Amino acid sequence: MAEYLLTGAAGFIASRVAGLLLDRGDEVVGVDNLDHAYDPRLKRWRLEQLQGRDGFRFIEADIEDRDAVAKLFAANRFAAVLNLAARSGVRQSVADPWSHVRVNTTGALNLLELCRDRGVPKFLLASTSSLYGAHNPRPFSEDADTSRPLSPYAASKKAAEAMCYTHHYLYGIDVTVYRYFTVYGPAGRPDMSLFRFIQWVAEGRPVLLYGDGLQSRDFTYVEDIARGTVAGLKPLGYETINLGSDAPVALNDALGMIEQALGKSADVRREPMHRADVPASWADISKARELLDWRPRTPLRQGIRNTVDWYLRNRQWARGIETR
Repeated sequence: MAEYLLTGAAGFIASRVAGLLLDRGDEVVGVDNLDHAYDPRLKRWRLEQLQGRDGFRFIEADIEDRDAVAKLFAANRFAAVLNLAARSGVRQSVADPWSHVRVNTTGALNLLELCRDRGVPKFLLASTSSLYGAHNPRPFSEDADTSRPLSPYAASKKAAEAMCYTHHYLYGIDVTVYRYFTVYGPAGRPDMSLFRFIQWVAEGRPVLLYGDGLQSRDFTYVEDIARGTVAGLKPLGYETINLGSDAPVALNDALGMIEQALGKSADVRREPMHRADVPASWADISKARELLDWRPRTPLRQGIRNTVDWYLRNRQWARGIETR
């Protein structure tokens, strides 16, 4: 049994990671600031699935506040830090780059420095496939050039990755950096396309689709992502690892699966594609197979069915989640 610090614990991916760690008998100190970057009802719902479970403690704190987080390091001896706290979203970062830099870059630096001070040997960073751009050959490999991020969100994560390497090189911290690819699933982020499409189709609202819908995404189910994240807690030195489905699907086709699952047709309204969006994402996951013995298990059609079922069970409040 080990004790872990998990940041962003009320978040979409981190809450699933917490559940897996608790399932195997570990202890989790979960940290989240419960901000209003999106509707906090989703964050409270995720936390409710964890609170009361043996081994889970929740602390409301902000990783931007080094003094607040330092108190946790002083009071506990963590086997590893899993930094999944983030301000996410490509378009949101264009509107407010400062928040993304404060959380994604400065927050990560605070945690890395506390790991150095307190001798925590392992650090996991949630990064993003948004680092890959149109100039990178597909499928995207971890050794691709990521020096030209298309959004402040991607740039802030690139800076965090660089800080991780520096702390590995200078202080010997074992670091695993994950680049997640378009994560979806029950209780997901409402700014992500599949959550929005499900809500809009279910409620008979217009479906806003940027571009022609032919742009593709490597949609990856959240349980698969959480399982891969936990697998990287073993010593690896310094590694950057893609976690994706290795099966990109066009947005039009994903929307069609949602229509089928709900038994309803979408009223599609098209808008120009945003300059910060990439036309396609596709993960090369050979390193994850080799180092972690990991591969995705959930086909997109099944994952969409699971997500639709969750939405319908929680429709009374989920229909009111802001998605525009």
